[in-house]
Amino acid sequence: MSERLSPGDVAPDLTLTSDTGDRVSLADLRGRKVIVYFYPAAMTPGCTKQACDFTESLDSLRGAGYEVLGVSKDKPAKLAKFRERDALTLTLLSDEDLAVHNAYGAYGEKKLYGKVVEGVIRSTFVIDEDGKVELAQYNVKATGHVAKLRRDLGLD
Repeated sequence: MSERLSPGDVAPDLTLTSDTGDRVSLADLRGRKVIVYFYPAAMTPGCTKQACDFTESLDSLRGAGYEVLGVSKDKPAKLAKFRERDALTLTLLSDEDLAVHNAYGAYGEKKLYGKVVEGVIRSTFVIDEDGKVELAQYNVKATGHVAKLRRDLGLD
Protein backbone atom coordinates (compact mmCIF):
# COMPACT_ATOMS: atom_id res chain seq x y z
CA MET A 1 0.00 0.00 0.00
CA SER A 2 1.30 3.44 -0.86
CA GLU A 3 2.10 6.02 1.78
CA ARG A 4 -0.61 8.47 2.71
CA LEU A 5 0.06 12.18 2.46
CA SER A 6 -0.23 14.59 5.37
CA PRO A 7 -0.51 18.38 5.62
CA GLY A 8 2.88 19.96 4.99
CA ASP A 9 4.03 17.25 2.56
CA VAL A 10 5.08 18.31 -0.93
CA ALA A 11 2.28 17.24 -3.26
CA PRO A 12 3.48 14.72 -5.85
CA ASP A 13 3.54 16.33 -9.25
CA LEU A 14 1.13 15.03 -11.81
CA THR A 15 0.82 15.41 -15.55
CA LEU A 16 -2.24 13.64 -16.91
CA THR A 17 -4.48 13.69 -19.97
CA SER A 18 -7.83 15.38 -19.54
CA ASP A 19 -11.18 14.45 -21.03
CA THR A 20 -10.49 17.02 -23.77
CA GLY A 21 -7.12 15.46 -24.64
CA ASP A 22 -5.08 18.27 -23.07
CA ARG A 23 -2.13 17.50 -20.79
CA VAL A 24 -2.65 19.05 -17.36
CA SER A 25 0.22 19.42 -14.92
CA LEU A 26 0.10 20.40 -11.28
CA ALA A 27 3.34 22.34 -11.82
CA ASP A 28 1.52 24.58 -14.33
CA LEU A 29 -0.94 25.53 -11.58
CA ARG A 30 1.76 26.65 -9.12
CA GLY A 31 0.73 29.94 -7.52
CA ARG A 32 -2.91 28.80 -7.29
CA LYS A 33 -4.67 26.63 -4.75
CA VAL A 34 -5.75 23.28 -6.21
CA ILE A 35 -8.25 20.69 -5.03
CA VAL A 36 -7.33 17.27 -6.40
CA TYR A 37 -9.89 14.56 -5.79
CA PHE A 38 -9.73 10.88 -6.66
CA TYR A 39 -12.89 8.91 -7.41
CA PRO A 40 -13.38 5.24 -8.37
CA ALA A 41 -15.28 5.38 -11.67
CA ALA A 42 -16.98 7.86 -13.98
CA MET A 43 -20.72 7.52 -14.50
CA THR A 44 -21.41 5.58 -11.30
CA PRO A 45 -24.00 7.02 -8.87
CA GLY A 46 -21.67 8.16 -6.08
CA CYS A 47 -19.01 9.54 -8.41
CA THR A 48 -21.66 11.35 -10.44
CA LYS A 49 -23.09 12.95 -7.29
CA GLN A 50 -19.64 14.08 -6.18
CA ALA A 51 -18.70 15.47 -9.62
CA CYS A 52 -22.03 17.31 -9.88
CA ASP A 53 -21.51 18.78 -6.40
CA PHE A 54 -18.05 20.03 -7.40
CA THR A 55 -19.50 21.47 -10.63
CA GLU A 56 -22.25 23.29 -8.68
CA SER A 57 -19.61 24.77 -6.34
CA LEU A 58 -16.98 25.46 -9.00
CA ASP A 59 -17.69 29.17 -9.51
CA SER A 60 -17.51 29.93 -5.78
CA LEU A 61 -14.44 27.69 -5.35
CA ARG A 62 -12.69 29.46 -8.22
CA GLY A 63 -13.79 32.79 -6.76
CA ALA A 64 -12.00 31.77 -3.54
CA GLY A 65 -8.87 30.94 -5.59
CA TYR A 66 -9.24 27.16 -5.99
CA GLU A 67 -8.97 25.08 -9.16
CA VAL A 68 -10.54 21.59 -9.07
CA LEU A 69 -9.09 18.47 -10.71
CA GLY A 70 -10.97 15.16 -10.64
CA VAL A 71 -8.79 12.08 -11.19
CA SER A 72 -9.90 8.54 -12.03
CA LYS A 73 -8.50 5.48 -13.80
CA ASP A 74 -11.03 5.92 -16.64
CA LYS A 75 -9.86 6.53 -20.19
CA PRO A 76 -10.15 10.13 -21.48
CA ALA A 77 -12.97 9.10 -23.88
CA LYS A 78 -15.09 7.83 -20.98
CA LEU A 79 -14.36 11.02 -19.05
CA ALA A 80 -15.56 13.05 -22.05
CA LYS A 81 -18.84 11.10 -22.05
CA PHE A 82 -19.13 11.69 -18.28
CA ARG A 83 -18.62 15.44 -18.75
CA GLU A 84 -21.16 15.60 -21.56
CA ARG A 85 -23.78 13.41 -19.90
CA ASP A 86 -23.74 15.34 -16.62
CA ALA A 87 -22.78 18.84 -17.87
CA LEU A 88 -19.64 18.82 -15.73
CA THR A 89 -17.43 21.91 -15.83
CA LEU A 90 -14.45 20.79 -13.75
CA THR A 91 -11.27 19.30 -15.21
CA LEU A 92 -11.36 15.49 -15.37
CA LEU A 93 -8.04 13.65 -15.61
CA SER A 94 -7.18 10.08 -16.61
CA ASP A 95 -4.66 8.06 -14.57
CA GLU A 96 -5.06 4.66 -16.25
CA ASP A 97 -1.85 3.17 -14.82
CA LEU A 98 -2.71 4.40 -11.28
CA ALA A 99 0.74 5.99 -10.85
CA VAL A 100 -0.71 9.25 -9.51
CA HIS A 101 -3.29 7.42 -7.37
CA ASN A 102 -0.41 5.49 -5.79
CA ALA A 103 1.71 8.62 -5.31
CA TYR A 104 -1.15 10.21 -3.36
CA GLY A 105 -2.02 7.06 -1.39
CA ALA A 106 -5.40 6.97 -3.13
CA TYR A 107 -5.18 3.32 -4.18
CA GLY A 108 -4.94 0.32 -1.91
CA GLU A 109 -6.88 -1.74 0.57
CA LYS A 110 -10.31 -0.48 1.54
CA LYS A 111 -13.55 -1.87 2.86
CA LEU A 112 -16.37 -2.36 0.40
CA TYR A 113 -19.62 -3.79 1.71
CA GLY A 114 -17.77 -5.21 4.70
CA LYS A 115 -15.06 -6.94 2.66
CA VAL A 116 -11.45 -5.82 2.30
CA VAL A 117 -10.68 -5.19 -1.37
CA GLU A 118 -8.00 -3.36 -3.31
CA GLY A 119 -9.17 -0.33 -5.23
CA VAL A 120 -9.43 3.43 -5.51
CA ILE A 121 -9.74 5.15 -2.13
CA ARG A 122 -12.05 8.15 -2.56
CA SER A 123 -9.73 10.94 -1.44
CA THR A 124 -9.41 14.72 -1.62
CA PHE A 125 -6.32 16.90 -1.33
CA VAL A 126 -6.04 20.65 -1.06
CA ILE A 127 -2.70 21.88 -2.36
CA ASP A 128 -1.49 25.39 -1.59
CA GLU A 129 0.14 27.88 -3.94
CA ASP A 130 3.61 26.50 -3.17
CA GLY A 131 2.67 22.89 -3.99
CA LYS A 132 2.34 21.73 -0.38
CA VAL A 133 -0.53 19.59 0.91
CA GLU A 134 -2.80 21.76 3.01
CA LEU A 135 -5.49 19.13 3.58
CA ALA A 136 -5.48 15.35 2.96
CA GLN A 137 -8.78 13.50 3.34
CA TYR A 138 -9.06 9.75 2.76
CA ASN A 139 -12.15 7.52 2.60
CA VAL A 140 -14.46 10.48 2.06
CA LYS A 141 -18.15 9.98 1.35
CA ALA A 142 -19.35 10.91 -2.12
CA THR A 143 -22.56 12.52 -0.88
CA GLY A 144 -22.09 15.66 1.17
CA HIS A 145 -18.32 15.73 0.70
CA VAL A 146 -18.14 19.03 -1.19
CA ALA A 147 -20.27 20.79 1.45
CA LYS A 148 -18.01 19.40 4.20
CA LEU A 149 -14.88 20.42 2.26
CA ARG A 150 -16.26 23.95 1.85
CA ARG A 151 -16.80 24.11 5.64
CA ASP A 152 -13.28 22.74 6.26
CA LEU A 153 -11.89 25.49 4.01
CA GLY A 154 -13.97 28.18 5.75
CA LEU A 155 -15.97 28.93 2.61
CA ASP A 156 -19.45 28.53 4.10
